[in-house]
Amino acid sequence: MSHSEMTFDIGFQSLRPPQPRFSFLNPIRQKLDAIDIRDRKVAHLICKLIPAQCPFERDITLFGKTVAHIPPMCKLNPLYDQFVGLRFRSLCYLVDECGEAV
Repeated sequence: MSHSEMTFDIGFQSLRPPQPRFSFLNPIRQKLDAIDIRDRKVAHLICKLIPAQCPFERDITLFGKTVAHIPPMCKLNPLYDQFVGLRFRSLCYLVDECGEAV
């Protein structure tokens, strides 16, 4: 077998973990992805409500000792990608349609 005929299957299809075929969150994800921004006030409200970046993790200390650790909120929110996409679409609407420098 020559080098041109060799193929290697390393088995990497995706770096993301496999998604279940149906999740009870899929209809909500689809609704959030389908929202079309067509109002300047709504776009501003979305940009104000959804943070620009994942909130930082926090350590809760009491009397100098760490009593709890809060992981980054984006890791806890299963709809984080949809919210970030909605905020991005709002920003794009404000820049492209309204001519605002955000």
